Parts: sequence; C-alpha cells; structure tokens
Amino acid sequence: MNEYTGFITLFRKECLRFLKVIGQTIFSPLISSTLYLLIFGVNLADKITSQNGVNYLMFIIPGLIAMGLINNAFQNSTSSIIISKFHGDFQDLKIAPLSTSSIVWAYALAATFRGVIIGVAVAMVGELFYWVEYDQFLPISNLFLLFLYILLGGVTFGFLGLSVAIYAKNFDQVSAVSTFILLPLIYLGGVFFSIETMAPIWKFLSQFNPLLYLINGIRYSFLGVSDFGPELTLPLSIGFMFLTYGIAWLSVKRGTYSRF
Repeated sequence: MNEYTGFITLFRKECLRFLKVIGQTIFSPLISSTLYLLIFGVNLADKITSQNGVNYLMFIIPGLIAMGLINNAFQNSTSSIIISKFHGDFQDLKIAPLSTSSIVWAYALAATFRGVIIGVAVAMVGELFYWVEYDQFLPISNLFLLFLYILLGGVTFGFLGLSVAIYAKNFDQVSAVSTFILLPLIYLGGVFFSIETMAPIWKFLSQFNPLLYLINGIRYSFLGVSDFGPELTLPLSIGFMFLTYGIAWLSVKRGTYSRF
C-alpha cells in the first residue's frame, strides 16, 4: 500500500465513521444552531442593538456558521482518536505505511468535511430565516474569502483536536478542554456580538483570542463589514493554522498511542 492509498483509506474511514451516526454528529449540532437562530436572531433581534451597522439576524448567521465549523471540526478529531485509544486500535497507526504528515492531514481534512457540512447546513437554515423575515436571501460579499476562511477554520481545529486527543489520558480531559477553553474562546470571539460593545479591558483581552479573527473573517466574507478586515484576519488565521499544524505534527510524531 503506497502513501496516497493509505492517506485516502484513513480519510475515508474517518468520514464514514461520523456519517454512520449522523443523528449525533450532524443533526444534533444543527438543531442547537437552529435554536440559537430562532431565539436570538429572530425573536430577540428587534430588542438587540444592531452590530457593525447591520441587523442582528444578519450579524449572527456568519457567527453561528463559524461556531458550528469550529466545534465540529474539533470534536471530530478528538472523539475519533480518544475512542480509538480506548479500544486500543489507535496503536495500529504506528505500523501503518503512513507518514506523520499523512496521518495529520487525513484526520484534519475529515474533521473539516464534518465542519463544512454543519456550516453549510447552518447557512441554509439561516438563509431560510432571513428570507422569511426580510423577503430576501442574505448575500455573500466574497465567496472566495468565505471558502478560504472555512477551509482554514476546519483544518486548524482538526489539527488542534488531534493534538488534544493524543495527549489526553481519558474522556474527561478532552471534555475539559472543550468546555473550559474552546467554548469560552468561541463565545468571546464575536459570535454573538461585536467586540466594540465590550468593556475596554475585555475588548483588549479579546484581541489575543485567535478565534476572533477567524470568526470576523467569515463575517466579513458574508457582509463586507466586521470588526477587523481581511488584511488582518487572513494572515493571522493562516499563521494560527500553521502553528496548530506544527503542534499536531509533533503530537503524532512524539505522542502516546497506547490504550488508556
């Protein structure tokens, strides 16, 4: 088996894994995002101050797309690896004819695929709500930038989830990272509000949050406006992607494959 065949096999295996349980991996996060849209974007939109000069439903749709993408890309890598470690079959990768880079990219691209499915589904629901409310669809300002930011977001958090799961020794450690680190960074990254509405100290601290720039990049791709333009968000998002790739590569190269 050559390198390419091994890569495709691992990628296909990871995609089929989450597609076999679409109720948990696809429909569950989609329902959660739909509820966010219904409660905040529709029912409370008139009571919330407009953000970046646009109505709140228009503002929140790109944020929820980004949140779905990030969360599900991260969870896809972590859940797959931590379950494989628990069953003891993750060790098989050590003897597989695959390079470290192939393993990293196979997991990351499968995670991106799941994240993109969620992102597209959330976008479709958001467009439906926007059409019902305003009798028109929400336009996309820059389709190329949107594709680029979504790809960056998916692989970045696929890499990050891979690293976390390899070093985690049990399910609780993975859950702790998701709950106490990733989730706060998402919520403080501008999903539901512009950082211009925050107190000065929180606004200052939020600028060190790498998710802020990815989320604002996706929002800019839709609306043409955001807290930060692509001249800042794009290079920072690319830099963060390379950083997480390096961490993931080292994790696969030096991390533990043993069963816990």
